Amino acid sequence: MARIVIIDDEPAMVEVISTLCRDKGHQSFPFSSAAKALEQLPGISPQIVISDIKMDKVGGFDVLRDCQELSPVPAVIMITGYASVETAVEAMKLGAYDYITKPFKIDELQLTIQRALDFQSAVRENRHLREIVKEKYRFENIIGTCKSMQDIYNLIAKIADTDSTILIQGESGTGKELVARALHFNSQRQHQPFVAINCSALPENLLESELFGHKKGAFTGAVQDKIGLFEEAQMGTIFLDEINSMAQPLQTKLLRVLQERQIRRVGDTKSIPINVRVLAATNEPLLEKTRSGNFREDLYYRLAVIPIEMPPLRERTEDIPLLVNHFIQKNASQTGAEPKTIAPDALKTLGQYNWPGNVRELENAIERACALCDDGLIRQTDLPPHVVRHAQTAPLMLEKSELPLGQKLDDYIRDIERRFIDETIKLNNSSREKAAKMLGISMATLYRKLEVKASREAARV
Repeated sequence: MARIVIIDDEPAMVEVISTLCRDKGHQSFPFSSAAKALEQLPGISPQIVISDIKMDKVGGFDVLRDCQELSPVPAVIMITGYASVETAVEAMKLGAYDYITKPFKIDELQLTIQRALDFQSAVRENRHLREIVKEKYRFENIIGTCKSMQDIYNLIAKIADTDSTILIQGESGTGKELVARALHFNSQRQHQPFVAINCSALPENLLESELFGHKKGAFTGAVQDKIGLFEEAQMGTIFLDEINSMAQPLQTKLLRVLQERQIRRVGDTKSIPINVRVLAATNEPLLEKTRSGNFREDLYYRLAVIPIEMPPLRERTEDIPLLVNHFIQKNASQTGAEPKTIAPDALKTLGQYNWPGNVRELENAIERACALCDDGLIRQTDLPPHVVRHAQTAPLMLEKSELPLGQKLDDYIRDIERRFIDETIKLNNSSREKAAKMLGISMATLYRKLEVKASREAARV
């Protein structure tokens, strides 16, 4: 049942429409004076207002304007004579939902009312979903209490409501897209589209068409015009993930878009103005790619107006218990089960692993553990085997009696480091590349340390 206000200076018309609404189970509020109706609209809070356009003193446009000030805004259906259809169309441009002409059929009015109610229901659902999404992507939901994460929270709070271009840098799995969505859904653009694309997912020619659109006949297979993602994101935000993989010719076109705020579809001769905020992310050090000539330096500085550096999980291990609890709670809400608990030794094991896949890898590990555990308790045996093996081969804290007292500190540290490197290489099936990634060092650093190790062993011989 809906609350429907009927306004017309012909009492007979008001009575007909009011009776029709009541017969359909709706609550009707009939008015033959628009002025009196406007006084009572806020208290009624109608879903639909049906109003004649031509009335003495206060007319339909006055009703329409006042309805736009209500919260929530009702769907306004305008009634007009044949001679004033143009006026009704103008009313729709100003926010009216629809119009019907006199004399109208009963079925026509019923159908218009039902469509208006369906529209209002869709608007409410959309508003509800947007509130859910906004809550999900509040920047406070990016988990972490370490200083580097607190600095990121403060930065997001300062820049979310600006139109500055942001470059989010960090390894895969550190939460770069989560930050991008937090920036969008905490900005004035939050009610406009958020469009994301992974630039490494498509070859150059397809990526250009995806970003900027194309005209019919621009290339083989272009059988009709296609709008690009920049146009889809109009008034909103576009997120260019893994922009480090973008080919140089396309980098040049993107630079022009950022400079001119216009795009041109593939095969078109005219430009289209855009109003879009650009957020980009990279899992490689982009400044280093500019020095090697693989990324345009001028584009880099256009993108990195405000850079955000996401720390890898191995550099904020103090956040692991918080993240584990968050993922356990998330799993419980998704499955409808009671939240699991985690054994202290299992939590300690998680803290000893380097997490090359970062937060995403940790989330997957917790999802697995929640599915495998018995009695609602996550044990060490429920964790991924490679995580457990790493903890078992990690250097152990020595008791005082086990310490090699009398040995030089530098020699002791080098000995521990050598053993740690050897065990990490074994853990990765002798792959030095994987070992370097797990250790968080470059291949050059790994080879240098191995050479030092070999020379010291040769000297002993």
